[in-house]
Order: sequence, then structure tokens, then C-alpha cells
Amino acid sequence: MQDFSIDVQAGADRDFVASLEKGLLVIEAFDAARPRLTLSDVAKLTGMTRAAARRYLLTLTKLNYAESDGRYFSLTPRILRLGYAYLSSASLSMQVQPFLERISEETGESSSAAILDGDDIVYIARSATRRIMSIGLGVGSRLPAYCTALGRAILAHQPGDVLGAYLHRVHLEARTPKTVTDKAEFQALLEETRAQGYAVVNEELEYGLRSIAVPVVQRNGKVTIALNLSAQAGRISAEEMEERFLPLLRSASETLRYML
Repeated sequence: MQDFSIDVQAGADRDFVASLEKGLLVIEAFDAARPRLTLSDVAKLTGMTRAAARRYLLTLTKLNYAESDGRYFSLTPRILRLGYAYLSSASLSMQVQPFLERISEETGESSSAAILDGDDIVYIARSATRRIMSIGLGVGSRLPAYCTALGRAILAHQPGDVLGAYLHRVHLEARTPKTVTDKAEFQALLEETRAQGYAVVNEELEYGLRSIAVPVVQRNGKVTIALNLSAQAGRISAEEMEERFLPLLRSASETLRYML
């Protein structure tokens, strides 16, 4: 889940516009699990007073970025302009998309690319062959990093201090009975992921969903993006994923390394 707390140190910066930060926090309070929120909900999620939350919500409503039925607020399609501004100005998604489409065509399974944003992964490109999750996924969708193969593939290659800070603050909530929630066990999984160069997650995010992911190690050695393939656990075993899907993902990752 997104961390909605205000960064005090950042707020002390003379060039830091706290009101803009708070406005963005209000927008980020809405997601697939919370498409409609009351004023009290927004205040609680963002840590603002009700009076402050009300001002930001009414401003967003006046600018047509939000709407209200008198009790609940929700975002409007106009908010897509903000995401499109990123997509249209960033070449990353466009560079990755052809690789995902090729992988999906060869395997018949859905493939995705994501980056790490806070404690979540954010999908930046996707080639879906069929719906395999209870929620629809698309560009801009967010999921917790800890219980996804994409997230683990990226987390495993983060610097020690960054990973340490993440492990200290993250709450490993059980999404299914198979979700790893012990931090020592989770850290061991990340070490294994780093050593073998890929991550496999078996029904930890959602029942019936199995996924394999590889990091894209850029020329500077950093990892900010990962690629994955997902399939229904009843059709594809973990061993079959490693045998059939891993070579394709690694080939795409290696090519992208010299493009990004």
C-alpha cells in the first residue's frame, strides 16, 4: 500500500511546494480497491485535517479531476491526462511493448513490465492474452511489490540500504495462505532471487496465479524495471515456467539492457 505520510524533511526545503504534494496525495488515495471515498476517508488516508482534505477535493472537483454525489468522491477520466503525460513523454514503455507482444505471441500467456514506485510496482507496459486475475490489470495498475514476481525481481537488486529500509517499514500482509509474511524468510527469497537471476511467485498474490519475472540489469548495473509472464497455476507448473518462459524473458531482458 502507498505510504501517504508527509515527508517532513522534504517539506523543510525552501523549493518544496507542500500544497502540490498534498494535492497529489489526495489523488493517490484513490485506487482500484478504493474508487469512491468520503471526505473522512481521504483525511484519514492522507493524514490531513478534514478541512484541508475538503479544500483539495473541492479544488479537484472544480477542475473536473474529481466528482461527488454529495457524500462520496471519485476521480474522473480527466485524471488520465496526468498518466498520459508520462507515457507520451517517456520512451521506456514504447521500447518495452514490442518485446512483451512478441513474448505473449510465442507463449500464449500475458506478459508485463513494471517499475518500483515506493513499496508498490506500477505496470508501465502490458500484453494481455486473457484475464487471469480477479482484478483487471493495465498500464498504471499498482500491486504490492513483496508478493509479486516483478516486485521481487527488482527488490532483490536494490542497494543494501534501500532494501534494508524497505524491509524495516513494509508490512507483509497475507494475500493468500501461501503469501510469505515472515521477514527473514522473505529476505532469504530475495537473496535466492538475486543469485539465480529470476523470481517465481506461486499463488502468493492471488489463488490460481503463478508468475515468473526477470530483472532488466541496465548498463550502469542498476535495476529499475522487470519483465514477467503470468499464467493460471492449474495449467502451467513452476518447472514448466522455468523451462519454457525463462529463456524468452532473459533474451528480452538482455536486449533491453543495451537499449535503456
